[in-house]
Amino acid sequence: MPETLTPRLEIRKLEREFHGHPVVNRVSLSIDPGECVCLLGPSGCGKSTTLRMIAGVEVPDGGEILLDGRVICGPGIFTEPEKRSIGLMFQDFALFPHLTVAENVAFGLKGSKAEKRLRVTELLARVDMAGYDNAFPHELSGGEQQRIALARALAPRPKVMLMDEPFSGLDNRLRDGIRDDTLALLKEEGTAVLMVTHEPEEAMRMADRIVLMRDGQIVQSGAPYHVYNAPVDKAAAAFFSDINVLKGTVRGATTETPFGSFFAPGVPDGTEVEIVIRPQHLKIDFDRGGKGPAPTPEHGVPARGKVRRARYLGRESLVEFDMEFDGSRLQAVIPGVFLPEEGQPLWLMMRRDRCHVFPVAQPLAS
Repeated sequence: MPETLTPRLEIRKLEREFHGHPVVNRVSLSIDPGECVCLLGPSGCGKSTTLRMIAGVEVPDGGEILLDGRVICGPGIFTEPEKRSIGLMFQDFALFPHLTVAENVAFGLKGSKAEKRLRVTELLARVDMAGYDNAFPHELSGGEQQRIALARALAPRPKVMLMDEPFSGLDNRLRDGIRDDTLALLKEEGTAVLMVTHEPEEAMRMADRIVLMRDGQIVQSGAPYHVYNAPVDKAAAAFFSDINVLKGTVRGATTETPFGSFFAPGVPDGTEVEIVIRPQHLKIDFDRGGKGPAPTPEHGVPARGKVRRARYLGRESLVEFDMEFDGSRLQAVIPGVFLPEEGQPLWLMMRRDRCHVFPVAQPLAS
């Protein structure tokens, strides 16, 4: 049998309550060396609290935290934060303003002066900040401060790096490059990374695996492609992009819509469902004498709408439609420039392999 690798970081059924309200509710996940996992979710879903418990600055109400298979936090066990070999990076960088760049990076390092100096020089070169040893944080740009914060966090060679919205304070022009450089360096070091973000694009760009949280629980976990293209429910789909929603009722494992029939396998008859499709997966065709394009297995039945508004967004165009069948509003995203006039009739067709059918969520009983 192949050898089973021990995760670098593992949390088991982690719990935390505030004033009797569960903020983190039995959360479990593991991260391997060199893997980047993103905790993604709306504000208040428990992401940062999970991170703080792993760091040791918040004490769990239940569950365990393991590092290389050794329990560092659990019933009767609590390892102090400075002894966990876990690095931290936050959005405010947290550099010491009265220390030079070299002193900031060396802060917390152990060993002789020569050993510290060698490690500082090595890291400054690796984050493209060689020669800035004697500069002070206020003399650096935001991107440069981010690089110094990364070097300082990596200096003691942590086994795990925790990152809480570390790039949110950066200019958009700098963000992508610094994110890529940071991730490459962390992987080169073999560091397990757990990053908190509320930005789906950032998670898609950086993560080997996305863990989607909601109301203190993990609702979906997987590779970015899987989480985006196979959402577990409507809310998961909507978190990554705008969505269009059609409503229907299941009869004989299908639901009828103006765009044709959609399969709903395993859903009981009479169940109300929502059919979700992203704007970029709608196909537009011009009205040809009112007849429209012929139905196809790929796109189903065409339905006609009138252009409500069209906007050019740079790389793509967003076109909003008022649909003739019920007055509902749908959006389509078209690559490049496409700006039809207001009121122009156009036919819409749906990429059926990109549609998702979900039972309508029932309200919780009071």
